[in-house]
Amino acid sequence: MEQTTSARPTAHDHAALRNTLLKLTASQKILCIVVVAVVVIIWYDLLNRLIDFGGRMNYAGLNALGAQVIDFLQRYNAFFWWGIVALCSLLILYLLVGFVNSTRRHVQRKIVKADTFAELVSQLSEPAKEVLRWAWADTRHPVTVGDLQRAAHELRQGRFDKIELSRQHVQLLNGGPIASGQDAPSTIS
Repeated sequence: MEQTTSARPTAHDHAALRNTLLKLTASQKILCIVVVAVVVIIWYDLLNRLIDFGGRMNYAGLNALGAQVIDFLQRYNAFFWWGIVALCSLLILYLLVGFVNSTRRHVQRKIVKADTFAELVSQLSEPAKEVLRWAWADTRHPVTVGDLQRAAHELRQGRFDKIELSRQHVQLLNGGPIASGQDAPSTIS
């Protein structure tokens, strides 16, 4: 693909990064969706069985506790079983969130192959490459999926404008004028 030469990152840069990240993280996303769907289906079946079991619970054998206690247990039986379901649901949700976060962190540490990186770099404009250089903090280590994700996020957040403004600040601090054609970005957050 032909390289774009513009003063700002383009929509093509965003699309190239997004497509590369989608290819690199697709298996993790599919795995997470499948695991979450299977767990939800299994838990829904178990939930219905648990509620049904609780609804059929008979406390008549607890006569020694008295009629008031048995009446209390019968009246609040459904609430007790729904409480157990809610607690188990929270535990399952906690475990699923942990699983998804664990797989996400694992994928973020995955090293990007040289041919995939070369294909991506050939599609990026110079401003987008500058943001990618900025996101790749430690050049002693290969580029990871996490570096690409950070670059994509920073590209969306206007990091290139901040890099340019930083260069202008350095140039002014060193006593030199701002090079022509480098207008200061109007709003930097």
